[in-house]
Amino acid sequence: MDVAFTGVEAELGITAACRLTGRSRATHYRRLRPAPPGRAHVPQVQPSALTAEERSAVLELMNSDEYAELAPAQIWARELDAGRYHCSVSTMYRILREQDQSGERRRQATHPARAVPELVATGPSQVFTWDITKAAGPVKGIWYHAYVIIDIFSRYIVGHTVERAESAVRAEELIRETITRNGIVPQTVHADRGTSMTSKKVSQLLIDLGVTRSHSRPKVSNDNPYSEAQFKTTKYMSDYPERFDSLAHAREWFDAFIAYYNHEHRHSGIGWHTPASVHFGTAEEVRDQRAVTLAEAYARHPERFGRRPRPPEIPQTAWINDPAKRREPAPQTS
Repeated sequence: MDVAFTGVEAELGITAACRLTGRSRATHYRRLRPAPPGRAHVPQVQPSALTAEERSAVLELMNSDEYAELAPAQIWARELDAGRYHCSVSTMYRILREQDQSGERRRQATHPARAVPELVATGPSQVFTWDITKAAGPVKGIWYHAYVIIDIFSRYIVGHTVERAESAVRAEELIRETITRNGIVPQTVHADRGTSMTSKKVSQLLIDLGVTRSHSRPKVSNDNPYSEAQFKTTKYMSDYPERFDSLAHAREWFDAFIAYYNHEHRHSGIGWHTPASVHFGTAEEVRDQRAVTLAEAYARHPERFGRRPRPPEIPQTAWINDPAKRREPAPQTS
């Protein structure tokens, strides 16, 4: 191509020769006058820049025991107050970036995994669980606080109160009154991690009574399922007020509801018996009577039943986090 271009160029000129041979004129002229070889770039060192020794000294200062957890601006200000100036704050950041140390310098809090509470009750008065829920007052911003203590085996509400505010003192009084009225000290009292639940007064009372304290893991509502379910039942009642007119109104409503819940409400988790029946030991008698009624109905019209009907069983254990039902992690495969 170069030979052909040279022969044609002498006869027709550069432009025609480029057109015939397909060569770019810019390429042709660049070959005629090649650019001078570039000089290697030498980074310029600013006269004001820190020397290597000074940069090393600043890094050592920032990583010292006194300053290792402080931000560069804090270090800069403290050194300046001590009459020492090393460099600007931005230079301190540049030095840290060069060493991959520009992340969070403060010590990071670590929270060990909380143990999963595993509680079992095989009869009434063994495990109590309690919680506090808010109920809207007469105007926006006013709330009443309903404290409710439940026996997890029978679902019986053994103690309750409604107060103007959440209080560790009132919580301790309610637990003491409930245990005294129950006549049996429970083995365990479970609650979440609210301020009243973890308060010193409540903790000391349970220690004095020899009761095991149990708490939910942070932000795990499933660790207190009985209280959560009971509060849902409460607030889904058709006559649950959108707002209570007064503290007296709230107390009157909760008194009536809890009487209904304990003595009339048939609970699916205890074989459709009332909590009072299970708590005070009459559920088996009621179940026997149900069996008689169902047997009579079967004798009259067996064709109406697929099989001989039986009343629901009464569960013999109640769990918070039954280990048999907890999912185990899937085995690792290679």
